[in-house]
Amino acid sequence: MIDGQLQWQIRDEWLNKHWFVTLQEAQVVIEAWRREYNEERTHSTIGDVTPMEFIHNLQDRSRAAPDSTSLALV
Repeated sequence: MIDGQLQWQIRDEWLNKHWFVTLQEAQVVIEAWRREYNEERTHSTIGDVTPMEFIHNLQDRSRAAPDSTSLALV
């Protein structure tokens, strides 16, 4: 399900600005927008980074964190 903010952005950024002649044209334009939105545009809700950067940062942090499930002998 698409949240309200994203739905508003989709409508504002391309549905209100484009008149699609074919379904294929709409799919190409929408896919380009989706890639830009998810891979290039920063988002304030995740620290002004792109979603891809956010995912990479989380993965890096989880790799750097000590394994909390293992027992250490002292």
